[in-house]
Amino acid sequence: MAALTESVRLETEADVALIIIDNPPVNALSWHVRQGLFDGMNQAVADGAQAIVLICDGRTFIAGADISEFGGGAPEAASLADAQAAMENAPVPVIAAIHGTALGGGLEVALCAHYRVALRSAKFGLPEVNLGLLPGAGGTQRLPRLVGVPKALEMMTSGRHIGTDEALAGGLADEVVDGDTDALRAAALTFATQAVEQGMPLVKVRDRDDKVAEVRGNDQLFADFRASIARKTRGFLAPEYNIRCIEAAVNQPFDEGMAVERKLFLELMTGPQSAAQRYYFFAERAANKIPDIAKDTPVLDIQSCGVLGAGTMGGGIAMNFANVGIPVTIVERDQEALDRGLAVVRKNYERSASRGSIPPEAVDERMGLIAGSTDKADFADCDIVIEAVFEDMELKQSIFRELDEICKPGAMLASNTSALDINEIAAVTSRPESVIGMHFFSPANVMKLLENVRGEKSSDTIVATAMAIGKRIGKVCVMVGVCRGFVGNRMLFMRRIEADRMILEGATPAQVDRVLYDFGFPMGPFAMSDLAGLDIGWKEETSSSSTVREVLCEHGRRGQKNGRGYYTYDPETRAPTPDPEVEQLIRDFAVSQGVEQREVGDDEVLERCLYPMVNEGAKILEEGIAIRGSDIDVVWVNGYGWPVYRGGPMHWADSIGLADVVAKIREYGDRLDGEHWELSPLLARLADEGGQLQQYKN
Repeated sequence: MAALTESVRLETEADVALIIIDNPPVNALSWHVRQGLFDGMNQAVADGAQAIVLICDGRTFIAGADISEFGGGAPEAASLADAQAAMENAPVPVIAAIHGTALGGGLEVALCAHYRVALRSAKFGLPEVNLGLLPGAGGTQRLPRLVGVPKALEMMTSGRHIGTDEALAGGLADEVVDGDTDALRAAALTFATQAVEQGMPLVKVRDRDDKVAEVRGNDQLFADFRASIARKTRGFLAPEYNIRCIEAAVNQPFDEGMAVERKLFLELMTGPQSAAQRYYFFAERAANKIPDIAKDTPVLDIQSCGVLGAGTMGGGIAMNFANVGIPVTIVERDQEALDRGLAVVRKNYERSASRGSIPPEAVDERMGLIAGSTDKADFADCDIVIEAVFEDMELKQSIFRELDEICKPGAMLASNTSALDINEIAAVTSRPESVIGMHFFSPANVMKLLENVRGEKSSDTIVATAMAIGKRIGKVCVMVGVCRGFVGNRMLFMRRIEADRMILEGATPAQVDRVLYDFGFPMGPFAMSDLAGLDIGWKEETSSSSTVREVLCEHGRRGQKNGRGYYTYDPETRAPTPDPEVEQLIRDFAVSQGVEQREVGDDEVLERCLYPMVNEGAKILEEGIAIRGSDIDVVWVNGYGWPVYRGGPMHWADSIGLADVVAKIREYGDRLDGEHWELSPLLARLADEGGQLQQYKN
C-alpha cells in the first residue's frame, strides 16, 4: 500500500491496481483527491498494472465537488480534467466501483472510466442545476452519449438521482452487485480480471456517437422539452444552459461541445444566480445548528404523534408523520368533521399514487397509521401532540390546559400557531418546559418549511427534539424566537401594508402581483389572498367597509372559492382576469379615505414591497428573534416562495448594497408613515461598516 496524498492510496491485488479514495464524509473532489487520482493512474500504469479499479472508502463513492473551493484558495494541484484524462487515456481497463452516490463531479469521474460496477443501492446524478450550475467536467457531453438525450435532459435539468435499475437499463452501469462494499470490491476485481482476459475494449464514452446521432436534427425534441419544464424552471438560468450544452453534444464534435460547456459553466459560476444558490446551500445547513444547544443534547424518542384538528393543516401535519411510519391519532370535535378530514387525507394520498409519487399500496399503509377520534383523552400515550386549531389565544390556552391534564409526563406539546405568543400558551400549563411552537406551512404535507418557535422556558431537549423530528419528517427547520408573526409572517405583514397602500394610490392589484411574479415569486399578495379566501376571519354582521377586503367581501367577492375576488376566475381553468369592477371599488374607497391616486411605477412597487421586509428582517436580527441573517433567507425561500436564485431577502439586500437599501428606506420613510419605514439601527450600522445581513449572527 502506498499513500499518494492525504486522501488517496494505491494498493495492488495480483495484476490489478486499486486507487482508493478516503476523504470523509462524502469523498468530495478536494484538491488532494484530484492530485491523488492523477498520480495514482500514472503510478499504476508505470508499475505495470493490467487493470485499474477506482473505489472509495466510507459510505459513498465521490459525491461531488468540494463546494468550499468554489471561491478559490485551494492549493495548486492537478485539475479534474487532468485526472479524468489520465483515466480515459489509460492503456489498461479502468473500472469505477460505485456505492452510495456518484453525484456531480463524482459521476463525471465515473464517466471517464471504461466500465462501471455498482452496488444495488447506489445512486447516480448530476445535480449541479440545484446550485445554479451545469456539470463543468464533461458531464453535459458524456452523459447524453451514454444514456441518450431524453434521459440526460431530464436528469440534468431536474438534478434527480437515479437508481441502479435505470442506470443499468441506460448503460450508465455495466454490472450491478448485491451485498456490501466488500462484495463490490470483489466484483470489481473480478470484472477487471475478466476485462483483461477477454480483451474487452477500452470504451471511451466521449467517442460514442450512436445515441446522440439518433436525435441529430430533431429540434422539436428540444422545443418540446423546454415547453414541458417552462413553468417549473421559470426565472432560472441553469436549466436552459444545461439544455444548450446537450444540444452542443448532439450537434458538435466532443471537443467543441466541451468548449460550449466551459463557456456556459463560467457564465453561471460567475453570475448572481449560482452565487445565490450556493449561498443558500450552506444557509440551509447552518439553520440546523443552534449555538447554545449541545450536539449531545438528549432528544425524545418520538414513536407516536397526536394532532388536534383534522382540517387542511391538521390533516397535512398528520400525513408528514404517517409518511415516515409514525402512528398518528388525529382528533376532531365531531365525527362529521373527522370523517371529512380523513377523506381529504385519503384523497391526497390517492392523488400522489396516481402521479406515481408513492406506490399504490402505500395509500392504505399510510392511512392505516392514522387513527381518528373525537376524544382528546386518546392523546394520553402520545409522545408529541400538535395543536392545529383556529388562531385564537383563548381557544389555544383552553386546549393546552386540557392537554396538560391528559398527556403523559415528558410528552412534547406543540402549537402550530402562525403568530401567537408561545409563552402565553405555555404559561397555562404546569410544564412550560415541554411546550414549543411548530409552525407548519399550508399545505403542510407539501411545504418544506417548519418554523420552530422556542419559548422562554422550552427545555433544551424539547428544542433539540423539535429540530430532530422536523428533519425526520422531511422538513427544512429553522429555530426562531417569540414575537408577533415570528420571522416569516412578521415580514410578510410589512409587504402587505405597502401593497394595500399602493392600490389606493393608483397601482392595480394586477400590477403589484405582476411585479412580484416577475421578480420570481409564484404569485403576488392579491392572488394569494384570493387563493386563501378573502372571507377568512370576516364576519358579515360586523363588517364596516373599513378596508378594501371588507368592501370586496360585502360585494360577494370571496376569492377563488366563488370565482370572484380581486380577480374573476374562469370556472374551469381558474385562470384569473383583472376585473374593472374591483378597480372601481378600490378607486371609490381611495376617494372615501382622501387618498389621491397617481401613476405608480413598477420599480416603486418592487421597492415598497421588499425594502420594508429587509428592514423588518434587520429588526428581527437586532431583537434576537432569528439566530442568523441566513436563517431568515431559509424561512423565505421555503415558506413564502422567495426565488432561491435570489438567495433570500437578506442576501438580496446585500447583493444590491446595504448603503443603497438604507438610502431608499430613508427616502420612502420621509414621505410615507408607518413603523416599517423606521430604519433599523442594525441595518444602518452594517451599511456604514460595509457589513452584510446574510452573515450576521446572534
